[in-house]
Amino acid sequence: MSYTCPDGHSSESGDYCDLCGLPIQGSTGAPAAPVDPPAARTAAGTPPPLPGGYVNPLDLGPAGPLGRAAVAPPAPATSELICPNCAASNVPGALYCENCGYDFTTGQLPRPLDPPAGITQADVVAALPADLAPPSGLVPPADAAPAPLDPATRATPPAGSTPAAGPATGSPTGSPAGSPASSPDRLEWVAEVWIDPDWYASQDVSDPCPSVGLPLVVPVRDRSVLIGRQSASRNIHPQIDLSSDNGVSRRHAQLTSDGQRWWVEDLQSANGTFVGAAGAAIPTIAIPVGQRVELADDDRIFVGAWTRVVVRRATPEEQSLGT
Repeated sequence: MSYTCPDGHSSESGDYCDLCGLPIQGSTGAPAAPVDPPAARTAAGTPPPLPGGYVNPLDLGPAGPLGRAAVAPPAPATSELICPNCAASNVPGALYCENCGYDFTTGQLPRPLDPPAGITQADVVAALPADLAPPSGLVPPADAAPAPLDPATRATPPAGSTPAAGPATGSPTGSPAGSPASSPDRLEWVAEVWIDPDWYASQDVSDPCPSVGLPLVVPVRDRSVLIGRQSASRNIHPQIDLSSDNGVSRRHAQLTSDGQRWWVEDLQSANGTFVGAAGAAIPTIAIPVGQRVELADDDRIFVGAWTRVVVRRATPEEQSLGT
């Protein structure tokens, strides 16, 4: 004799269903009243209640309607990272906003690219609270001559120390020692933008290298200069525009100067910023992100797939023409 369980299964056992394990309704051996088969369950996916409040164990599995209802669907993967400062879209996991430089890790707002005219380092330090201002001996006077660059470490030696012996002619940037202050209307600095085939060969990129020719000479009139590629939609207009090199980020690197020396800082670029001395081998280690590195005389900055940038003093002809 066969019995019918509450879920409509045929069972040879009269106490519990052989298929689903539900107790058989009816104790006389007569088949229990049939119930709607599983195909008749509600379209919403929730099974109708069974006699006696029983729940079909098959409905509780991962493939069952109750199991599916208990498991929340996974949240969709985030396809972009929106900057809270400028609302620009960035790739997931970015540390800095490519548009404005916002720090996603610490929440620090980007520093202004162009400091207000007439504001010096001494003015900034004087405005700091007493507990944040550095000792006075660490801040040189506004009219003090810059400390010479240590050729052994490529860094400015600490105050009171004696730098390693080096060339006695002029400053590391090529300006004569004791030269008069530059006129704000006269062009003092330029940046040479070269196509470097050796740098291109070391990058192993698929883009064809442009023809090598004379450098593009870019006048440098500001003390804070952005290196990158233009983006009208993000309002990025770098002073040193390298839009022809696809390996250069829109906000790739920042050049800063105190009027006598220059520093370069990588702005979380995609392919890094590299610095090498004139005549030395092609550099293979990028400078640290977010850390200013001082440039020695005729140092070369390598970015992108083939670009080399050199910051130097303007020649008398360039000064007269204003480039």
